[in-house]
Amino acid sequence: MNWQASVETTVTGLGYELVDCERSAAGLLRVYIDKLPEAAAAGELINVDDCERVTRQLQYVLEVENVPYERLEVSSPGMDRPLRKEADYVRFAGQEVALTLKQPFQGRKKYQGVLSAQPAELGQGWRIVFGDGEVEQAMDFSLEEVREARLVPVSPFKGRNSGKKPAPAKKKSGGAAKKKTGAAALGRKTDDKVHGGLDQ
Repeated sequence: MNWQASVETTVTGLGYELVDCERSAAGLLRVYIDKLPEAAAAGELINVDDCERVTRQLQYVLEVENVPYERLEVSSPGMDRPLRKEADYVRFAGQEVALTLKQPFQGRKKYQGVLSAQPAELGQGWRIVFGDGEVEQAMDFSLEEVREARLVPVSPFKGRNSGKKPAPAKKKSGGAAKKKTGAAALGRKTDDKVHGGLDQ
């Protein structure tokens, strides 16, 4: 079993979602965890106790699996949580995301707007609705076209689900809103750290 599989098996076995994990050349192993979708929807957030629990279990598992690392950090993904897999896009549909494409579309790679599933008649895929202050546009994309996607942090006073629904894409005078379709478009140290949900 490789180290990523060991980390994922451990985290999910403890009842959490593995958001991401990464290793640096200096031996730092970072692990980002979250509550399962049902618990998160009920308002539960990752806290220090959760991170400590996962840290202790990972230290044991990584030693048994003989995975080399110098330092281990376990934390919440933060308010700008990355979207890595299909399930992330499903979970956060309707929320604002910052998207970076692998290849530019209409001269740009970076977009920010509301994420939604592509209309059924267009097949499986995703859509981001964005605007320039005057007119909204829609761009359809596949996950294979995405270099990076993250949630856009929302003010805690507004809340991520403040009841505001994204407006449908409007049409420009003289033509449909711009959109893109198809593939062409888009030794263990004692200084291990745990981070709670303060950045949630």
